[in-house]
Amino acid sequence: MLPPPLLASFIGGALGHPIVLAVTIIVGTLILEDPTIILVGVFASDGLISIPLALFSLYAGVVLGDIAFFSLGRYASTHPRFAQYVDHDYIATFRTWLETRYVLTVFSARFIPGSRLPTYAASGFFGKSFTTFFMTVILATSVWTTILFILSYWFGSVTGQWLHNERWVIAGVFIVALLFISRFNVLSKKLREGFLTSKDKI
Repeated sequence: MLPPPLLASFIGGALGHPIVLAVTIIVGTLILEDPTIILVGVFASDGLISIPLALFSLYAGVVLGDIAFFSLGRYASTHPRFAQYVDHDYIATFRTWLETRYVLTVFSARFIPGSRLPTYAASGFFGKSFTTFFMTVILATSVWTTILFILSYWFGSVTGQWLHNERWVIAGVFIVALLFISRFNVLSKKLREGFLTSKDKI
């Protein structure tokens, strides 16, 4: 996983080459999604990346990443070691929750750092409709990615003149905060699952 400064250099090194830049942005979203969106938004505000190219590449990369999570879960469900858990009582509650609130759960996972991987992988693992999943993540991506890009673009435009260097520090702090929130959400989920498992064993 590339830290934000290396990610900025990774994307910055492709500036001036549209096709290479598009591929680089897509790869960047697969490595660190939200930080890539923020960096691309700031670069776009400086006129270094065209808005159409930026948004197209971001949308493509984000959706491809979501499909990869779904496919990972679907593949895991075919593996003998994991297939036994598809209908296991241990995860019956979560499966029921996903089945009764599928679209809402998939959509809302986009806006909760750290929840996409478990939610989207579970969607594939439980054999949920890919078409419904695909349409939902496209809608969620169009909302979240666009909002974060606009905010990053605005931030870059406002700070470009009077905080040209310092703004990257501010953006870096925000990116690190997102990563910590994501990590906290993942750990909280694991703790809740461990607590529920302990209760079931009692």
